[in-house]
Amino acid sequence: MLPTERLKRLLRHLTLDLSPLRDSRDYRLLFASGVITMFGTFITLVAVPYQMKELTDSYVAVGLVSLAEFVPMVVCGLWGGAIADALDRRKIIVLSELGLLVTTGALTVNAMLPDPQIWVLYVMGAVSTGISCLQRPSLEAVFQQVVKHEQQGAAAVLSSMRWNFGAIVAPALGGLLVTAFGPAAAYGIDTLSFALSLALLWRIRSLPPAEDAAPASLKSLVEGMRYAVGRPDLVGTYLVDIAAMVFAMGTSLYPFLADELHSPQALGLLYSASAVGALVASITGGWAARVHRQGLGVIVAAALWGAAVAASALAPNVWVLFACLAFAGAADMVSGIFRMTMWNQTIPPELRGRLAGIELLSYASGPMLGNARASLMAKLGGTRFSLGAGGLLCVAAVLALAAALPAFRTYDDRTDDHALAEKARRKAAV
Repeated sequence: MLPTERLKRLLRHLTLDLSPLRDSRDYRLLFASGVITMFGTFITLVAVPYQMKELTDSYVAVGLVSLAEFVPMVVCGLWGGAIADALDRRKIIVLSELGLLVTTGALTVNAMLPDPQIWVLYVMGAVSTGISCLQRPSLEAVFQQVVKHEQQGAAAVLSSMRWNFGAIVAPALGGLLVTAFGPAAAYGIDTLSFALSLALLWRIRSLPPAEDAAPASLKSLVEGMRYAVGRPDLVGTYLVDIAAMVFAMGTSLYPFLADELHSPQALGLLYSASAVGALVASITGGWAARVHRQGLGVIVAAALWGAAVAASALAPNVWVLFACLAFAGAADMVSGIFRMTMWNQTIPPELRGRLAGIELLSYASGPMLGNARASLMAKLGGTRFSLGAGGLLCVAAVLALAAALPAFRTYDDRTDDHALAEKARRKAAV
């Protein structure tokens, strides 16, 4: 093969596949809504721990923000999965977006008070997490309905890029807003973002459940869990991500790291670092849609995430720390692309909502518990100890799970029975 032909082939592998945006109006609306919502949400992600730190100056108080969100996340995530399979998914998404607008409005009002109340941060954080987790399974399940089967990998890359766009720009802006104008300005922008997003989501077509859909109940939840447990490849995607986040997540340490490095103005930069790496991975992620052994890809990417976090403990300045966190973010994004592709290509549509609820537990509970873990370890041995030990524990846990779950490690969408069955079903439905 000539050098120019090799270069063209390489560029094709790296180029984004925009076909989901081109072919699906509803996916375009969801994509645009996601950009706007993530923009505001990430600003609030910076504002809440910053405000808590300013009010309490406590590692534990900041870490407890994530812990307070854990129970609503578990309960509402599972129930959100059940109602996603039983009710109109559009209605769930729209009503949830309205609820999130109200909670950010409450945070704005509290921040404007002469004496902001700490309990409001905990309560509104828990409530907004609960609403978001009711919504998330429906959002995840909708992608399977509005995007073609063969475009699921491309949609996963595009959704990841959308997420990272907000994750880069918004934390940097959030850091500037909270330090220059206070948390009220940050919360106010988030409230506006939900209003704009709601206008877009309103235009999505109705997405009613199947005629024989099981009603939302404890029985339907158990049915979904039984299906998930019966598939070791899916179990692997959940457990590896939980382990990676619990042991290596440490965003609750960023306000303290910025102070230790004598760069408080770089707080937003630290929050953006992972997203910068993830965006690079998304933009050049055309190759990921062509990978067939996604299970092995998740394992390698999660181990690299942990190694990068461990390396960040040795960073002598903000820029080296930024580079380590950016590499970690790139690895985590690749893992997420592979996991999303496996889920959307192999799970039957009648179970997609309930399985999305279980997936939410894996990718949402890990960061919450990880931030609490990071804060407690920092209290015992400092921020560097928390990052270094956590990263190494992550690598060890991922390798142990890879050894214990051979079906996950050897998964191949070209030969997997579930992937082939879902592909045949989608073709027959056309």
